[in-house]
This record gives sequence, structure tokens and C-alpha cells, in this order.
Amino acid sequence: MAKLFYRYAAMNSGKSTQLLQIANNYEMMGKTVQLYTAAIDDRFGLGKITSRLNIQRDALTYDDSSDFLAVDYGNTACVLIDEAQFLTPTQVQQLHRLAHTRHVPVICFGLRSDFRGEPFPGAAWLLSLAEDIEEIKTICQCGRKATMHVRRDSSGKRIKEGPQVEIGGDARYHAVCAKSPDRCRSSTHSPARPVRCRSRWHPSPGR
Repeated sequence: MAKLFYRYAAMNSGKSTQLLQIANNYEMMGKTVQLYTAAIDDRFGLGKITSRLNIQRDALTYDDSSDFLAVDYGNTACVLIDEAQFLTPTQVQQLHRLAHTRHVPVICFGLRSDFRGEPFPGAAWLLSLAEDIEEIKTICQCGRKATMHVRRDSSGKRIKEGPQVEIGGDARYHAVCAKSPDRCRSSTHSPARPVRCRSRWHPSPGR
């Protein structure tokens, strides 16, 4: 039975790599897949899904006006969506309906929360409606599991306020554990003995 899947993780966890591997697996069996990514995320070019392993594929783009139910998927065996945190609640409902009425599996990859620790609306709806949810794990600089993000300015200082969506790469955002809002003592890092983070991660005051 087709389902709506959500694979979420912090940044730099291999989400796009997994998506592209799944696409390749389907195509190796002679099946057709449809790839989407958010139009707002043009870090690697418009309509490009790019992994940190330097693998890249073209994809259709979606924005807030896109209607996934208006598309004729024909013999598409699977729909794969990158940067799914940018989906609207209505679009998540459309994808859930697509899986269950047209019997096309939909696999979404994205973040869970923003730099303030608040959920993206699309992620919140995916966590509510997806039948199969999995966390893709990655690590903080200290060696603990990374679950949060920090946004930094050009001098490396943590930013605690601002718009939820502001596109940026590794120089702008960092995946951290819940105890590391600013900086781990990486100079003493050892694979056998993770360093201690200096302080606890917490949302901005009043949140």
C-alpha cells in the first residue's frame, strides 16, 4: 500500500544523498520517479537536488502556489520531495491524498525545526500525517547527536531572531546537539572521547 513517508534530520545528514539513492534504485528497476525541490532553495541552482557527495540531479520545483493533485503522474512509481519543510500545510494534505487515492508512494526529506527551535509548518504537518516517519541521524561537532540548528552572521556570532526562512549553506547554519548553542571545544575532540559542549541549547528568550 502506498504511504506518505517523512525522513527528517538536521542539516548535513545526507538527506539529499538518500533521496538520490532511492531515485536510482527505482530507475535501476526500470521504474519512473518524479523529483521535486523547493523553488526558494537555489543554493545550487534552480531545480537542482545536490548532495554533499557532489551528486546532482534536475528536479521540478514547487512553491506555495503548487498543486500536487493537479499533476498527471501517469506511470510514476514514486514521488520524491527534497526540502520538504517548505511545503505548505495544504500541500502536505495533497501529498497524503495522492498516496492514498492514486496509490503513489510519496517520500519527503527535510528539516524538522528552524534556528529558533520552532517547527516549520510543512514539517509539523508531515509529522502529523505521514504514516512512516524516520529520523536520519548526524552528529554535532562535539560528537553527540545533532538535533538543532544555529544561524550565524558573517563574524560567526549566533543569531537568535529573524525570519524563519533565510536560505544559506554551511557558512550560515550549523547542526548542533541540544547542549551546544554556540561552539564546542573542537580542539580537544577525540573520536574516543567526545568533548563537552559549553552550554545548553535553548530557544530565544520568551519562546
